[in-house]
Amino acid sequence: MYFVDAAHFVLAPLFGLLWCFTRIFIKTPAGRNRLNVLGALNAITREVVSVINETFVNADTVRELLKKIRSLHPNTPITLILDNARYQRCYHVMSYANDLHIELLFLPSYSPNLNLIERLWKFIKKKCLYSEYYDCFSKFKGAIIDCLTALPTKHQEELRSLLTLNFQTLKKS
Repeated sequence: MYFVDAAHFVLAPLFGLLWCFTRIFIKTPAGRNRLNVLGALNAITREVVSVINETFVNADTVRELLKKIRSLHPNTPITLILDNARYQRCYHVMSYANDLHIELLFLPSYSPNLNLIERLWKFIKKKCLYSEYYDCFSKFKGAIIDCLTALPTKHQEELRSLLTLNFQTLKKS
């Protein structure tokens, strides 16, 4: 079972915390370069499979991710839990998933709290983007990719408590 979602990291200031008595000026990068990461988080092993690009995420990107996941688990039943993004719910993707024998399970609209990978995107922003200045896009991109690469080693202990399958349930009133 994989939780799937895209994160669009923009080379722009992301303040972690800023409070002072006097005015200070903070360096910020120029430009609107964007790094797109379409990721799939294995709910049990916390392994992340991703497709990274600098253009946009579309149905072809999702198909590429499906192909990667199927190649990792050639004979295993696979279920992907996704949000209702148009590029994930289109015929192009759904028929390809059917051909690969991958089940697509769509979350209810406007419920990102049910998608476990959203916690991972927040973690990555906290670790390498909040209050950090990158003077060029290549350093920005490198920091994100390094953080993704270090997930199973350097950040393993932090992710163990963050990426649990504990979801808040509400009682009917």
